[in-house]
Amino acid sequence: MSASARYVAIITDGNGRWAQQRGLPVVEGHRAGADAVKARLRDAVELGIEELTVFSFSTENWTRPREEVAGLMRMFSERIESETPELDAEGVRMRFIGRRDGVDDALVEKMARAEERTADNDRIALFVAFNYGGRAEILDAARGFEGGSEEEFRRRLYAPEMHDPDLLIRTSGERRVSNYLLWQCAYSELVFRDELWPDFDRAAFEAALAEYETRRRRFGGRV
Repeated sequence: MSASARYVAIITDGNGRWAQQRGLPVVEGHRAGADAVKARLRDAVELGIEELTVFSFSTENWTRPREEVAGLMRMFSERIESETPELDAEGVRMRFIGRRDGVDDALVEKMARAEERTADNDRIALFVAFNYGGRAEILDAARGFEGGSEEEFRRRLYAPEMHDPDLLIRTSGERRVSNYLLWQCAYSELVFRDELWPDFDRAAFEAALAEYETRRRRFGGRV
């Protein structure tokens, strides 16, 4: 069996459907999703997870309705400003991975300040994939790469210090990786859950971790 997962990545899918089922604006689903991220981050600390990576906004999400994108950007900006002091006090190190070009300068500055403020924290690392795409990350890393080892290539990724996830969880019943952490998840175990992300509670999180512990990881070998 596998040991407990220390490095976990989540595709936080289903916010829009959650809102639609309740007759709410889509942005309310994203707010509920952000609340769920905060709650599961605290669970992760208690469960011994060292790194949690969440998919916040992809490079493809810019094609969504303009009103939804604008609402997401406002919410993201507000959350960083209001929650960074609290997360800092709880020992969370924040790191944003993704392209910064095309993102509002004021938001980029807030992300940079949050990273700087929490840089020395070591209770848990929270990686937020924002304006992120796995193919984009590999393309960006490949620019100027003149050859060498996988480890040398890794140093050109957005967060070379991030460990490869032991476990990738996706919510909402979808069963695909959607251009997420394509390099890092080469050997990650995948667990798919039916809950929409805002409904993914502590019990669902623990069930996903328990499923991981039943897996036998071979990394291409024969054990």
